[in-house]
Amino acid sequence: MIDLYTWSTPNGRKVSIMLEEVGLPYRVHAVNIGKDEQFRPEFLAINPNGKIPAIVDHDGPDGKRFSLFESGAILIYLGEKTGRLIPADATARFVALQWLMFQMGGFGPMLGQAHHFLRAAKETVPYAIERYTREAHRLYGVLDQRLREAEFLAGEYSLADIAAYPWAARHEWHQVDLASFPNVKRWYEAVGARPAVQRGMQVPS
Repeated sequence: MIDLYTWSTPNGRKVSIMLEEVGLPYRVHAVNIGKDEQFRPEFLAINPNGKIPAIVDHDGPDGKRFSLFESGAILIYLGEKTGRLIPADATARFVALQWLMFQMGGFGPMLGQAHHFLRAAKETVPYAIERYTREAHRLYGVLDQRLREAEFLAGEYSLADIAAYPWAARHEWHQVDLASFPNVKRWYEAVGARPAVQRGMQVPS
């Protein structure tokens, strides 16, 4: 059994989607980041960085309890644990990891900054809004180019798509019209039609 500590954010939903896709049993523990519950001592004991998501696998390596944080690391762990959604072939594996890192390093942090300055900042900061919305559009362009060449980010559906999809699901938050990126739109609709993705996007309820 895996305990999932999460909230309704793109990073949290990556892990719930992955768990649904690979079919591992899990229990959900909602960590309300709006109420700073991520800074409670019991959660910091699992993730000292005080961010969701995190997991505790009660059947971890060598059958021992194992806790893990950072959404990208969790996706890799679950892929390796189950042998699913992470390619076994070395070349294909690194292609998948490359696009996972693209999400972790850019298509996530930069979109998150756009979210903040467009929706949450206590004052309007035109320079920041322009900077991060421009970068969001650039990153969508990179994604669109890749998806012109391949059906999914790593060729076949993988953890890379699972990582990127919940961020793309907030395209309206960063003022992106998917009609401007037709390959992303095609991919977004295909991924979003998957039952496991639909279930994972509802966690926590």
